[in-house]
Amino acid sequence: MILIKKYRIKDRPDLAERGNAIRRIVFIDEMLVDPELEYENEEEAVHYLLIVDGMAVSTARWRETEKGIKLERFATLREQRGKGYGASILKKVIEDVVPLHKTIYLHSQVNAVSFYEKYRFVKEGQMFIEADIEHYYMKRK
Repeated sequence: MILIKKYRIKDRPDLAERGNAIRRIVFIDEMLVDPELEYENEEEAVHYLLIVDGMAVSTARWRETEKGIKLERFATLREQRGKGYGASILKKVIEDVVPLHKTIYLHSQVNAVSFYEKYRFVKEGQMFIEADIEHYYMKRK
């Protein structure tokens, strides 16, 4: 059974711990992102955790910025990739933020651009480096 739980850090530290564990594995251990960069703006974000048969496998979050709604920190455990979990969590986040009637955008790693394009995100501008990783700014049309 697949569940997607939506939470704020202060309300569900138990879910936050599970989501942070995924982010630690994917971003810090695999991609070598500085932990100080990875764990910023935690309290202001709305977080999501995708759970399959009791196991947390994917996470994401969004937060409001001066530019609109920024989708961030999409991560799925390596052994769970390719099973549609990233798409499931992205669809849920989009469903939740569209009613806010604000610009929806993200910073996509270069290798994920084609994934986000399937969900109406379009690259804008030049590639840039964030956390030592190549990214594109993408906005949802």
